[in-house]
Amino acid sequence: MNVLYTATALATGDGRNGHARSDDGLLDLDMRIPKEMGGAGGAANPEMLFAMGYAACFHSALKVVASQDKLNVNGSEVSASVGIGQLDNGGFGLTVALAVHTPNLDQATAEALVAKAHEVCPYSNATRGNITVDLSVV
Repeated sequence: MNVLYTATALATGDGRNGHARSDDGLLDLDMRIPKEMGGAGGAANPEMLFAMGYAACFHSALKVVASQDKLNVNGSEVSASVGIGQLDNGGFGLTVALAVHTPNLDQATAEALVAKAHEVCPYSNATRGNITVDLSVV
């Protein structure tokens, strides 16, 4: 693969109860375990950041494939929900649900477009076969 860009971040402190900062300083966040997992909450967590990244990346992929097919995706939105839970082996795993809103497309066209975007999106390619990713058109 010809790498076009590399993002770098540093985590310090106690991991999920610490601090994370991108090397360029654009992101500089306290991190906290969510209340639902027994933490204090009130700050960012890795699942939030993953959800934001996946939503933005998938939306870009959607727009790329839509432009190739000359489809109108003006006003489209992508919501990503990332869940974390304990696996049977004692480790932890993630789930993802992507909900795509395309107000200018009929359901069948939107579903076909979302399936195409799922083949193009780098996050989808990175997670394929590793975690469950549910796609829906809303």
